[in-house]
Amino acid sequence: MSQAIALILALIGVPLFAVMAQSALFGHWSEEIDLQAVIISFYSLAELEFLDSLPLFAFSGYLLARSNAPQRLLRVSNVLVGWLPGGLAIVTIWVCTLVTALTGASGVTIIALGGLLFPALLKSGYPERFSLGVTTTGGSLGLLFPPSLPVILFGVVSETPIEDLFVAGILPGLLILTLLSGYAAFQGGRQNVPRALFSWRELVSAGRGAIWELPIPILIALGVYSGKFTVSEAAVIVTTYLLFVEVVIYRDIQLRQIGSVARESMVLAGGILIILGMTMAVTNYIITVDLPQRLFEWIQPYITSKYAFLLALNLFLLLVGCMIDIYAAIALVVPLILPIAAEYEVDSVHLGIIFLANMGIGYATPPVGLNLFIASVRFKQPILKIYWSCIPFLMVLLLALAAITYFPPLSLWLLSR
Repeated sequence: MSQAIALILALIGVPLFAVMAQSALFGHWSEEIDLQAVIISFYSLAELEFLDSLPLFAFSGYLLARSNAPQRLLRVSNVLVGWLPGGLAIVTIWVCTLVTALTGASGVTIIALGGLLFPALLKSGYPERFSLGVTTTGGSLGLLFPPSLPVILFGVVSETPIEDLFVAGILPGLLILTLLSGYAAFQGGRQNVPRALFSWRELVSAGRGAIWELPIPILIALGVYSGKFTVSEAAVIVTTYLLFVEVVIYRDIQLRQIGSVARESMVLAGGILIILGMTMAVTNYIITVDLPQRLFEWIQPYITSKYAFLLALNLFLLLVGCMIDIYAAIALVVPLILPIAAEYEVDSVHLGIIFLANMGIGYATPPVGLNLFIASVRFKQPILKIYWSCIPFLMVLLLALAAITYFPPLSLWLLSR
């Protein structure tokens, strides 16, 4: 009952920390459990591993968004693949994915890069509808790559090793990028869009301009994937490195601006931590009353196989993803579906990749995907036009989602599971 009330409150726009607090308090009260358990659960937040990486990665993401790093990375990418069919569209997809991974929010990517990419695509001869679609959906699945905040939060809430989630996201993420890039190349060739000429001089110049920022994703990937340092250590290293590069070397951010960047990022990080603290209380209530087992017993007569469950799960998560922010979805939904998925023998790491992929697609899913409205405002286009622009890309993304869902080795092979 309390979860249903929480979902309704979230859908009508009540702040999520209040929704979670209501759910925790009402649930404990209805079961006659001492309400002090809510406070104890909230304080147990301090014992969670890797939690210190959240504010650090949020800060580093905001540093990148406020600097000219996206433009420099875009220039390098354009030189490398701009000569291919659909080259600039492929650049858009890869750069948006990278920026989304670093900032943890694809909406921020649209705001930061949309004004640069959309006019460039139009100028290069791409149709307007295609240009709108690729800039709106291009970075959604960057959520699967480190140092994505949603991956860290999912790991914390589900008690799944975060390093395993990052490793598991490599092949699904690359599959999505490959399919989207292939579609972009097909459309670029079909529309006879002029290709950029490859220039070694431009490559050297662009590489020099971004030489301090190019190692960042490599540093994160090699460090986390190889086990040389933990996620928390990666957060410290990357944040310190970025702060030095953007403030001292490039001087995109002045010393007096660091305070405002920190404030903006800590609003995000603080909001996540408050929500997470309330989530701990709700999760403890859910465990106490054995709610997942009740739900499993209710759906078991109707959904008898693992594959039917995965299909129903995808439909449910796509609906959640287009209606609720990803951080809210992780807090509200993961504690419920994790035990049920375990009953159907779905690996928790595989479930995490399915969940995050659905949330990324949900951002651009009509009628109320968040990125659709951000793109409508950013590009000053009617929302219906944005809908139609995204549909072809959504078809490609759903194809990738099917592969991720029904072929577990795609997520688990690198983990040898």
